[in-house]
Amino acid sequence: MFQNKQHSIALISVDGDPAIEIGKQESGGQNVYVREVGYALAQQGWQVDMFTRRSSPEQATISQHSHNCRTIRLKAGPSKFIGRDYLFHYLGKFVAEFQKFQQQQGFQYPIIHTNYWLSSWVGMELKKQQPLIQVHTYHSLGAIKYRSISNVPVIAVERLAVEKACLETVDRVIVTSPQEQKYMRTLVSTAGRTEMIPCGTDIDKFGKVDKATAREYLGIASDLKMVLYVGRFDQRKGIETLVRAIAKSQLRGKTNLQLVIAGGSRPGQSDGIERDRIAKIVAELGLKDNTMFPGRLDDTVLPYYYAAADVCVVPSHYEPFGLVAIEAMASRTPVVASNVGGLQFTVVPEVTGLLAPPKNQVAFAAAIDRILTNPEWGKHLGETGRQRVEIAFSWHSVASRLAQLYTSLLAKSTSVTQSKSPVAA
Repeated sequence: MFQNKQHSIALISVDGDPAIEIGKQESGGQNVYVREVGYALAQQGWQVDMFTRRSSPEQATISQHSHNCRTIRLKAGPSKFIGRDYLFHYLGKFVAEFQKFQQQQGFQYPIIHTNYWLSSWVGMELKKQQPLIQVHTYHSLGAIKYRSISNVPVIAVERLAVEKACLETVDRVIVTSPQEQKYMRTLVSTAGRTEMIPCGTDIDKFGKVDKATAREYLGIASDLKMVLYVGRFDQRKGIETLVRAIAKSQLRGKTNLQLVIAGGSRPGQSDGIERDRIAKIVAELGLKDNTMFPGRLDDTVLPYYYAAADVCVVPSHYEPFGLVAIEAMASRTPVVASNVGGLQFTVVPEVTGLLAPPKNQVAFAAAIDRILTNPEWGKHLGETGRQRVEIAFSWHSVASRLAQLYTSLLAKSTSVTQSKSPVAA
């Protein structure tokens, strides 16, 4: 049991296990965010418990990462993967199991940081049952997502209502970019309190290997023009736009051009179906010899791919922040990204990379070609990107700002509690 109550925090991520392999179905930036924030807070002296839902019978109930940081998996529904759109039914059980865990520990968390709308509902329910401070990070907004898809799920009405209630009632909502703040205020609610703290990246893991060393390690020719995508197989990630942009590249057929599409997938699942769809488009466009699917890249090899690339492309239809962009920038690799959401904040046009309209294959082709045909300029963009990440986007700096916010909220809460206490005669 943790001893320092004032510096103990629960990070709640019902649908995103912080210890899961990134690239698996429905795992990505949220998982990384919770894990890295948890690790960094623990290094700064906080006692950190990261709560998620148990999604496999093989998973350990508790994974101890350090003496003061662990992942705790609660049983809420069957111990198997369940898509986010089908988890709401099990959230009441998650709340009950969280309370049960607290009772077993003889301890109540004074502050929780919830992640994604499902966890925000859990946090708001917990707040009805015990005194606590709730901080929330959305990671994505239903109000934006549902504008870009044709088949809106049944859960949409519930999600939109929960996201609005969360913004208007929790102690603080973290916005990761000015663009996310704007969307939140125009599409969700003008009420509620927010604080802008960006996402981060591991500046020690990324950027420690140079391009020549990375290419030698991966067996990539020095004269190859390498375009890299890293992320999930999901139509909203815009991989099709990137593939069609490569087909339109002026360099195609004139140089050794290679597209690397990195990310894990499972046959028969939504990500596996999308991977098959992308592979079919690649074949139809005659790009099989120019395209490689290396699968999921773990932490031991991912930094080498980023460093080896001439340009990293983030063609998403929307991103509230865009972790891949700053991982690439940390690796001194220029970025071409969609001119949407937080990518407009992380990528500085003509300084750390280029922005293009989403779904616009012609614009992406032109932006990619600009960097590939100007290698010295691309190198300069990469160096500037590294400087930007070191200054603004390290996990240590993100955790420090979060810790300051937590401490301030706890101090105000204590002050209010003391002011309400009866004065002794």
